[in-house]
Amino acid sequence: MKSIILERDDMSDFERALFLKDLKKVCDEYFECDFRPSLEITRTEDGFLTCVIFSARRIKSVKRPL
Repeated sequence: MKSIILERDDMSDFERALFLKDLKKVCDEYFECDFRPSLEITRTEDGFLTCVIFSARRIKSVKRPL
């Protein structure tokens, strides 16, 4: 089992691709988009500032559970 290292300055290309693949699954539930995101990770005093930007054609309607 691979463990996650908590103290690092950057993500590998593989880790970025895996994160964006997982995020796409969630975004597809709420948006209609091509999902070509921009991911920026910046080190701060408190940890990291993470910014994901992508274009969406529309916001999907989500039905409330009964």
